[in-house]
Amino acid sequence: MLSRIDLRGSALPGVRELSALLPRAATDIDSVLTTVRPLCEDVRVRGAQAVREITARLDGVDLEDFAVPQQAIDDALATIDPAVRAALEEAIARVQRVHADQARTDVATQVVRGGTVTERWVPVRRVGLYVPGGLAPLLSSVVMNVVPAQIAGVESIAVASPPQRDNGGLPDPGVLAACALLGVSEVYAVGGAQAIAVFGYGAGSCEPVDMVTGPGNVYVTAAKRLLRGLIGIDSEAGPTEVAILADDTADPVHVAADLISQAEHDPLAGAVLVTDSEELADAVLGLVPGQVAATKHSDRITTALDGAQSGIVLVDDVEAGLRVVDAYAAEHLEIQTRDAREVALRVRNAGAIFVGAWSPVSLGDYCAGSNHVLPTGGCARHSSGLSVQTFLRGIHVVEYDEQALAEVAGHIDALAGAEDLPAHAAAVRARQRA
Repeated sequence: MLSRIDLRGSALPGVRELSALLPRAATDIDSVLTTVRPLCEDVRVRGAQAVREITARLDGVDLEDFAVPQQAIDDALATIDPAVRAALEEAIARVQRVHADQARTDVATQVVRGGTVTERWVPVRRVGLYVPGGLAPLLSSVVMNVVPAQIAGVESIAVASPPQRDNGGLPDPGVLAACALLGVSEVYAVGGAQAIAVFGYGAGSCEPVDMVTGPGNVYVTAAKRLLRGLIGIDSEAGPTEVAILADDTADPVHVAADLISQAEHDPLAGAVLVTDSEELADAVLGLVPGQVAATKHSDRITTALDGAQSGIVLVDDVEAGLRVVDAYAAEHLEIQTRDAREVALRVRNAGAIFVGAWSPVSLGDYCAGSNHVLPTGGCARHSSGLSVQTFLRGIHVVEYDEQALAEVAGHIDALAGAEDLPAHAAAVRARQRA
């Protein structure tokens, strides 16, 4: 359990070579496109009837109408465990507080006298938010998707989550209760690639959306790739992952628990410890079997920790550890070192960073106020997590008067000539003749 990679005693390779050495789950989205493409096409052509047949075949639920009745949403909130409701309400409040500060305001720049460019921030009109319901019904993902969309000003929000046979074909009751708390009344009991097709093409009472966000399995991701362009997407999410950069000050009990907590998500989940302390590595390895045995999902955790996507990386010092975690670009990165905040501020690539002993990833999953929909598979090198910005589009509004255009006409003429686009210059000269 948890193989070791020893990078001590020699110069670290370049970023790409180093990244290739590190443990990470391999997901082949292309390999499932042949399955997903005809499924999505069936939904496009036959609509609700295709959704009904696919859901019966894949989920074992035959739904005449996959739209969730408002009464079912209300009932889920009325019957939810009070402790879970209180936790959801607190999570919503904290996520709202953080994301409210991400709101954008229009900015007008006077370029010259009589010439301005205004950048307007306009929300996407309609979004479809996907909430997984496979190994774990992620009711917290309702909060993480809906709150930034609402703060951005999205006017039409739909949620899709897989039907549960033990819940009468409805999505998980916790998912429905979270929707109720957030005032989302358009909810669909449909999962997998077919849910993305419903959002993309429209089916039944669900009108097409402009954007789809939210994590999901490889089939969901493949459908998002297939429909991208028809719809906007947040990212192509892969298996979840955590990297922990730790030195000899870290508590091995904390480190072991945090690796295990992420492995609990999925047999493909990645859990990587990067440390310059062999003593810490040994202690963590000694603690993991006992902690895994005491958990509910020990089989899936064992598979994840035994897999090629998890391991312990030994480095010469924290400086080398920083190079390793930057090359890895983890979805979640914990820093458990001396001067943890200072070290964290030097990290370039991570979806979210959790600083010190008292900021575990579990906090961010639920109640830190941060968003847990984050880039995976090294995409944190170039992409961000879900935010209010995800649902906004910047539109430049250009407004010049006659004199301001005349002053720059010569430059436009020169550049149009250099690009051999004379009609561009002619469009400006036509206004000068007028």
